[in-house]
Amino acid sequence: MLRLPPFEYLIPETLAHALEMKLRYGEDAMFTAGGTDLYPNMKRRQFEPRFLIALTGIQEMKQIEMNQGMRIGAGVSLDSVASHSLIQTNYPALATAAGHVSSPQLRKMGTLGGNLCVDTRCTYYNQNYPWRKSLGFCMKKDGDVCWVARSSPKCLAVSSSDCAPVMIALDAEFTLFGNDGERTIKAEEFYQDDGIHYLNKNPDEILISVFLPNRTGWGSVYKKLRRRGTIDFPVLGTAAAARLDEDGICVEARLALGAVASAPVLASKAAEMLMGKRPEPALIESASLEASKLAKPMDNTDMNLSYRKKMVSVFVSRALKDAIGIQG
Repeated sequence: MLRLPPFEYLIPETLAHALEMKLRYGEDAMFTAGGTDLYPNMKRRQFEPRFLIALTGIQEMKQIEMNQGMRIGAGVSLDSVASHSLIQTNYPALATAAGHVSSPQLRKMGTLGGNLCVDTRCTYYNQNYPWRKSLGFCMKKDGDVCWVARSSPKCLAVSSSDCAPVMIALDAEFTLFGNDGERTIKAEEFYQDDGIHYLNKNPDEILISVFLPNRTGWGSVYKKLRRRGTIDFPVLGTAAAARLDEDGICVEARLALGAVASAPVLASKAAEMLMGKRPEPALIESASLEASKLAKPMDNTDMNLSYRKKMVSVFVSRALKDAIGIQG
């Protein structure tokens, strides 16, 4: 049985108190919310903090408010996001994505912020310590080689968040709070294509909320490829959002892919192909093929490489058709 390393669990009641703790303990401390991904990683010794700073008691991170859009606290549970009636009505892709994370039990514990910041994954990284030691470790933890592509100068671990591509497709903004104060960043700018440094976030910063702009008249959909119907991380996540005018012409569209690189990918060119046109099936297929060019899967996650690549255009097509209301 894998056991957690020893640590001290700290429970601040305010953001200021949490930052004070982080400043005091520095690199020996990590923030945690539900811990549904962090604790297994700690058991495998991918992280060994001496102090865990729990964000679960900070009430301002647990609010959901509607005001010219929707603000969702990063501490809201995934289960609450998935089941919230206003999210289901106004941002159905987000409700779907949150409801597709792991299992019902873990969605009760896991938070929206936790899923948005979840660690990147790789076959060579997500193993226990003896396994990784026998191989020689990888550059993401304890080593200096990326075993996926030995000549790669950077880690190629894959983005594994379900909610991240949805946030990008919905043009969300993230609010972070740190020792330098509060700042806001676009969802697509929050992620970096590097398996180690995959977040545009300082170690002392806390993701406190997300803001979703008003999407009245939009359709939004999330499609997930995984081996099983529960538990599994995405092998591919596709988020599509689009708005048609009264004549059936696409006036706005956004499309994002997850689990195809170390960061979610905004498929701008594919979305632009739809703008100003009636989204007939042939056009959707062309846009889907364009989006699939951005996917360059590596042999470091589940399923066959060729199959995963082929499924990108299939899932993009399905997501776009559902988002704009085309049957079949």
